[in-house]
Amino acid sequence: MTATAQAEYKAQAGIIKALAHPTRLFIVDELSRGERCVCELTDMIGVEMPTVSRHLSQLKSVGILEDEKRGSQVFYRLRVPCVLNFFKCIKAVQSNGK
Repeated sequence: MTATAQAEYKAQAGIIKALAHPTRLFIVDELSRGERCVCELTDMIGVEMPTVSRHLSQLKSVGILEDEKRGSQVFYRLRVPCVLNFFKCIKAVQSNGK
């Protein structure tokens, strides 16, 4: 494997790793319906705001989410809605494995 290919696979693994948590999967699924502020997601998830912010930060750092500050609130939305295709693929794997 070339160094370029290895770097590419490492970057792709980082994206998959960012998704590899139930709370982050929930966040992506929820944002597929439209943008949400951190406070809404915190209420939905039922954990402290700093925990939700860390999850959001991980998803943003790999390019899945983007945010916009409006006054004192921060709103998040999917930056790349095609990530939902990955969700469909996961469901297909689940249904074939049964």
